[in-house]
Amino acid sequence: MFSPSKAGFRRLLPLLRPHMRRLTWGGVCMLIYVGCWPLLAWLAGQLIPAIGAGELILVIKVIALALCVFLVQKLAQFGQDIMLAGPALRVSQDLRRDLFAQLQKVELRALEKLSSGDLTYRLTEDADRVGEVIYKTIQDTTPSALQLLAVFAYMVWLDWQLSLATLLLAPLVAILVSQFGARVMKAAERSQQQVSDLAGLLGEAIQGLPLVRAFAAEPWLQKRFDAEVDLHRQARYKTLRLLALQHPVVGFIEAAGILTVLAIGAARIQSGGMDGQSFSSYVAALLMLIDPISHLTTNFNEFQQGQASLSRLREIEREPREPPDLEHAQPLGRLKGDLLLSHVSYGYEPDQLVLHDLCLEVKAGQVVALVGPSGAGKSTLFSLLLRFNTAQQGRIFLDGHELSQVKAQELRHQVALVPQRTTVFSGSVAEAIRFGRQVSDQKVKEAASLANAHDFIMGLPDGYSTQLEERGTNLSGGQLQRVAIARAVLGNPAVLLLDEATSALDAEAEAAVQLGLRRAMQGRTVLVIAHRLATVQEADQIVVLDQGRICDLGSHDELMARTGRYRELCERQMIRDLQSATTIH
Repeated sequence: MFSPSKAGFRRLLPLLRPHMRRLTWGGVCMLIYVGCWPLLAWLAGQLIPAIGAGELILVIKVIALALCVFLVQKLAQFGQDIMLAGPALRVSQDLRRDLFAQLQKVELRALEKLSSGDLTYRLTEDADRVGEVIYKTIQDTTPSALQLLAVFAYMVWLDWQLSLATLLLAPLVAILVSQFGARVMKAAERSQQQVSDLAGLLGEAIQGLPLVRAFAAEPWLQKRFDAEVDLHRQARYKTLRLLALQHPVVGFIEAAGILTVLAIGAARIQSGGMDGQSFSSYVAALLMLIDPISHLTTNFNEFQQGQASLSRLREIEREPREPPDLEHAQPLGRLKGDLLLSHVSYGYEPDQLVLHDLCLEVKAGQVVALVGPSGAGKSTLFSLLLRFNTAQQGRIFLDGHELSQVKAQELRHQVALVPQRTTVFSGSVAEAIRFGRQVSDQKVKEAASLANAHDFIMGLPDGYSTQLEERGTNLSGGQLQRVAIARAVLGNPAVLLLDEATSALDAEAEAAVQLGLRRAMQGRTVLVIAHRLATVQEADQIVVLDQGRICDLGSHDELMARTGRYRELCERQMIRDLQSATTIH
């Protein structure tokens, strides 16, 4: 029952060190609270015989003294609870904050494999459950255990032989509680996993409801949801059934133990080994053991469920992290944008390379398009340039600085990304452009103007103060993309990475975004991932990737002049365009 936590609760103890002053005062109040219990048991031993003898004055004196002890005890209990609650809640807060900070450092490929609903559940419900365990351990379990020890020590002082008989029953109760606790932990792990699965399905369902309706798939989704809800109910019911079984079993053992002690006590009085007053105190003390035992039993079950939650939180720590900065990383300074890839190879698994021996030189201010089929390695190359991953072989240089030798945050301040699908957080339009950077309103407006976004922003109900709805649904796709461009150029980056920024837009929106892109690209080195080859014909260089290798390189005219992969891709797209036009008309 008291074995060390396999989930690592002891690793949370350092989080309590900053709160030692409050913990010390809380501990003093706890000792006063616990110390009152033996005194109350002694007063009960004085009171019961006095009542039986009809000694009214003695009864009043004992009751008055007991009331004073109760008052001191309850004041101490209040001090204990109020002093210990703060540190316990702080530990829970620090744990959640630390885990979220670690989550932000998880390697993106590993992060993409994790369910957002599951992660949300872990950082909310699981973290709350761990916090409750910490609070109850400090505020309830510890004083209950001390009460148990103090009262039992008083019982030993009254009659050690009778206490020995009482003590023989304790291991049976402890074994029962331990066995139930182990089963409760396993059941709780299954229940929490089912809740995580349900949260994951809910996240997918809410995001995909328009698609579900478009395919009239509501019955299929409802059936999946009903199945997950039923699995969650079954898992939760197993946990509750174990808890329901434990209370009567342990309660029966406790009742049998008390009745046995009463029988032995009667025999002790008959033999002259104990008087009635001492036995009254002993019985009062024995009754005072029931409440802390009940608390310890309940808290132990919650501790087991907390272990399951902490284990799930600890799994975040085991996820692979993005490459850290070197201890003596080089300062970048202001970059021009010269880029060099020297024999770069990379694979998400060491024996399965995605990029093979890439060599590429990009001069500052050039526009370079990356084309090729899906899976050719274009997005992987972007992840290397942003140092989300580090090449296993070869080196990447930016203005002569090897990327692995510089600080990641400095690099990302000067290499900006405009993704294919814009993600915005809730808040104002201005906050979406700032994205946590401390810049003036004027700078935000200048970035928006450069991205061809200022005019439409000023047309919104509250201009730059307009609040964005979840996922920016109160803006069109083209407007969101221009906000993303403004966000990217706000920091005046030397290198701009464009991941097919107009692929999902209609012709009118694309024209507005293209104007913003042309403005944003001026004076910067630009790398563009392009699937629609008509958008890259004006690039200074076109890099054709196939199966992670550069299979062709040159301008649009140069590549079209020779038979190769690029010309083949262009011809295929032109054929599809002609077929589409024929079908439409």
